[in-house]
Amino acid sequence: NSEDVRCKCICPPYKDHSGNIYNKNVSQKDCDCLHVVEPMPVPGPDVEAYCLRCECKYEERSSVTIKVNNVILVA
Repeated sequence: NSEDVRCKCICPPYKDHSGNIYNKNVSQKDCDCLHVVEPMPVPGPDVEAYCLRCECKYEERSSVTIKVNNVILVA
């Protein structure tokens, strides 16, 4: 299920840009700032410096398990 995987990038403040969290459904190999951060908040010359500050993690989850647990907890 494509909704069960995502790449999450946490980017701290940089120059006059506030920090932000970006999520995108991409493959594990594409889980990096250049593939996830859209739109890029900084101009071309600052992209590398901005991306080096971001922490990106690939996450997988089972939405079926989450739904079953919610049904059990509500019942």
